[in-house]
Formats: sequence, structure tokens, C-alpha cells
Amino acid sequence: MSRSNSHADEPTVISDTNLSRGWARLFLAIYDSRRTEISPLTLSLTGFDAAGVVPEIADVRAALDRMLKLKKKISVDTVAFTIFPERLWKIARGDRERLFALYSGAFPRYVAMNRSVNGRGLYFERMTHFNEATPSNGNQLEFILTNWKEGVRDTMLQVSIFDPARDHTRQARIVFPCLQHVSFVPTNEGLVANAFYATQYVFDKAYGNYLGLARLGAFMAHEMQLPLVRLNVTVGVAKLDGVKKKDASLEPMIAALRAAVAPSIVPGIGEPVGLAGGVSV
Repeated sequence: MSRSNSHADEPTVISDTNLSRGWARLFLAIYDSRRTEISPLTLSLTGFDAAGVVPEIADVRAALDRMLKLKKKISVDTVAFTIFPERLWKIARGDRERLFALYSGAFPRYVAMNRSVNGRGLYFERMTHFNEATPSNGNQLEFILTNWKEGVRDTMLQVSIFDPARDHTRQARIVFPCLQHVSFVPTNEGLVANAFYATQYVFDKAYGNYLGLARLGAFMAHEMQLPLVRLNVTVGVAKLDGVKKKDASLEPMIAALRAAVAPSIVPGIGEPVGLAGGVSV
């Protein structure tokens, strides 16, 4: 049996209406424990507005981005872009065919910018150019959107990222892909997006992962003419990674995270108000 730091724990569930606060809860749950990971984890986000935008706390996002820059990691928005290219979607002005064309044309440049990291592919590239044998010329998102209708089998509404032919290797560590698959479930209330990670890096990537998945869900909801109502992310092993707990440079970020998760006070009453959603850690 291979050596592991993981334990056979019950699932940890974090539910929130704010991405920043949900991520802060996750980070602090590991930071304040004796461990460096949570396994397994489910993080569930609601609270999306009519355009599918998830609420954030600017101080948390900024504090994390400062730490990522200090540790020479990529920014939250750059991580999110690997899952859904929001900037290209804005340029496409709501035309998904143009979005796919823009991304296809730009992808070789993305690989060339950092071949050691991007050489195995990017998430949105796997979603839209999986392989030649996949319907819709490998574009799994287009296949879903073209064939989706009320009453269609739910198993059609899923996107694969992990490809055994390419990704089962004997390398000790590969950075891509951690995201395995995404599914979409139309409900009476609106669209639910579900994602599964075998492993997730909580400091390096998790916030950007959640933001990118939320943007992907908003795109699919827009094209399916449904509101986005929930994002569920299940992680086999959520690792702190990328930073040490005793690192003094973490202190400003930790302060921002603790402020974000602290109960609020109702003006004039003085009673603490519990945070939306729930958490078991």
C-alpha cells in the first residue's frame, strides 16, 4: 500500500452564498487543524445573481492574490480562465460560436506561453476539443447545448476532462488535470453544476477553480435559458499545499479570512447573525 497523509473521514461539507467566504472557511478549516488536507470535501455555492455572477468579498480576493504573487503562483483570475475564458466570452458578445472560434485560435499561444504547465492542455480546451472521436468535433459543451431539451436524459449533460489514454502515466506528479468531470442538472429552480476533483490545491488553485466553474455554469445556464442556482464541487483530497502554516507572510491574509467568516452584528440589536449556509469541519 502506498504511503498517504489522508484519513478515512466522513465528508466535510461547506455550504455558502459567497465564494470568498466559502473558500475562507475551507482554508481556515485546514489551517486551524493539525492536518494539511481535508478528505473528502464537498463545497456548495448558491446566491448567484440574475446574470449568474457569484458574490465575492473584495478584501479576501485581494489578500489571496497578493499572497499568490508573493509565492510566485498564478492569480485567481488566471486559474479561473483555464476553466472558462470569461474575457473571450465578453469579446464574443454572447455568441458562443465566436467564443469557441476565438479560443481555438488562441489556444496554441496559451500553450506556448508556458509549455511546461500548459503542454498537457487546459480545462476549457478539453471541454471543447476533447478528441476527434467525440461528437461535435470534440466540443462537449456544444454537443450538450445543441441536443439539450427538457426531458433529455441527465447522463447526456456531462463533460469529461480526464482522458485515460493521455493522463494515466507513471509520473510521480502531474499538475493537469485535477478536475475530472463536470455535469449539469436542470431543476425546477434552475441549473445546477457539479464538478469533481480527485485532488485540489487549496492555496494555489481552489479559489480560481471555484470562480472558473461558476463562470462556466453561468455560461451554460445562459445558453440553456435557465438561471444558475447552485454549484457543487466534490474533492477527493483537498490539500493546503503551496504554503506552510508557520509562514509569517500569511498573517495579513489570515486576518482577512477571519474577518470574512466572523458573525456579523445587526445594527441597534447587537446580536450576532450566523453566516448563510452551513459547514461541518
